[in-house]
Amino acid sequence: MKRFVIYMMIAGLVTACSEEEFYIPKPTAPLRMEFPERAYTRVADDCPYSMELATYMDSKPASEGSCHKDIDLTRFNGVIHLSYLPVDTALSAYINYSIQKVQDHIVKAAAIEDTTIINSDQRIFGTFFEIQGNAASPFQFYFTDSTDHFIRGAVYFNAKPNYDSIYPVLQYVREDLIHLMESTEWKK
Repeated sequence: MKRFVIYMMIAGLVTACSEEEFYIPKPTAPLRMEFPERAYTRVADDCPYSMELATYMDSKPASEGSCHKDIDLTRFNGVIHLSYLPVDTALSAYINYSIQKVQDHIVKAAAIEDTTIINSDQRIFGTFFEIQGNAASPFQFYFTDSTDHFIRGAVYFNAKPNYDSIYPVLQYVREDLIHLMESTEWKK
């Protein structure tokens, strides 16, 4: 028995001292993303508003004859759902509905940050919500001219929510969403 233990120890030492390379795991890091250069095009149709979209975004009507839009984020496997509503009741009802939709994500949210958007010259007044954490919709927003028009938007990605993994994409898309809001022009 002693000989067996000695042979095993010698075999272990011989194999441990071999010149084979040992696998060392690489530290985790985010994927390197190649983002397109920022450029915008104005999208105008029969709807009572026009806006500038990033060139990687593709706008199409959500349903025939409506001014609701689905803006495809093809490059990032996501979509922005835009809902247009003419203001025909108290503006607070539209705003409260939008805030309620943001609060629906509070269960999964680590934090919700809001940014107020005000462009008095263009009559753009709204709020942009960044829902941090593994929520289904990382961005929601609404904006209005405060008298006639109201637009609400929500961003969804076609993947299981993993905030840490998509964070670089979120930071890139966030800037273009703010631009979309600020560049909107209302038609008379």
